[in-house]
Amino acid sequence: MLRVPGTAGRGAGHRDTLRGVNPAELRAAFPVLDRLAYLNAGTCGPVPRAAVEAARAELESAAEAGRWTPYFERLRDLQARHRAAYAARVGARPEDVALTTSTTDGVARVVAALGLRRGDEIVTSDEEHPGVYGPVVAARERLGVRVRAVALADVADAIGPDTALVACSHVGWVSGAVAPPALAEVVNVPVLLDGAQGAGAVPVDVGALRCAFYAAAGQKWLCGPIGTGLLYVAPEWRERLPPAGPGHVNLGDPHAGLDAVPHGDARAHDASALPPEASAFALAADAVLGAFGWDAVHARARELAERLAGALRERGLTVAPRGETTLVAWETDDAPAVRDRLAAAGVVVRDLPGTPLVRASVGAWNDEGDLERLLTALEAGARGRG
Repeated sequence: MLRVPGTAGRGAGHRDTLRGVNPAELRAAFPVLDRLAYLNAGTCGPVPRAAVEAARAELESAAEAGRWTPYFERLRDLQARHRAAYAARVGARPEDVALTTSTTDGVARVVAALGLRRGDEIVTSDEEHPGVYGPVVAARERLGVRVRAVALADVADAIGPDTALVACSHVGWVSGAVAPPALAEVVNVPVLLDGAQGAGAVPVDVGALRCAFYAAAGQKWLCGPIGTGLLYVAPEWRERLPPAGPGHVNLGDPHAGLDAVPHGDARAHDASALPPEASAFALAADAVLGAFGWDAVHARARELAERLAGALRERGLTVAPRGETTLVAWETDDAPAVRDRLAAAGVVVRDLPGTPLVRASVGAWNDEGDLERLLTALEAGARGRG
């Protein structure tokens, strides 16, 4: 079984010493896999046992010692390491990453703070998650901006003279298609990438992507708790993105009264409250995956996903067009019913509302047995209807 040391004082060098864990040891770190073929990290990743223990320890400490000065000192330390860990997942500096509550939280903070005006245009894709559509539609209704949706592959080409923001997925949540490389060549228009299916699932380098903003979730491929996320703000956009509603944690000197000003870095965009148990949970999950090695996490997940996509095609199923990612979606005549039949067989996937698709999210913690269990259950369902 994978054993992950405590996270206190860990730096990048210490994480390197943990590597060398094999796939079976990684799998054993996630209790849900003892019972289920869990293929749903695109919604919420599996929870490592070590993360539960870390969160429990923080809660027990608060219960026994109270929440006063030492508690808040511990909170600040955990959040600093949490920020550094999440920054590493997107290839950013810690000072350029805010800790948010979700991908949607990050997207909404950017859209609300950019100073968009009537007549401005937001270009997005026609396959976005509600976490992108919600904030951009709110901007349309409240500010009078125009919103234009095109195919994800055509987003860069759709930019026009009135475009003030591009907001689209880095990795599409439906099929796993990847944003076009041409977005990295866009100049004078900020690009906001929804990285909910990117960070933790595939290698992310915000410098190479050349995006102004990158929002991602903690609870999906990073296997952290619900209520965690990150927002990368490129240094050159720091002064052009005022915090939407700075509070105590966002102020450089919160005791300066009316003279208080926000931090000069991404901390200005932090969520107003993030409990220490959430950061401890997130750090423990990061350490579990780091013990396997993040390059290996990405490579194994993508390899297993491609293997599943090929096996589905061999069985005559139509697999949605996808990139080299961790998502595999296929067409069926009744997606909710297929989801439920698979759940009854111990296979957790999800249907995608408004589409004929069922989606499997394949992680490095999965194995060939999980894929076979899914395929066997699909074949059994097909025979049952025959």
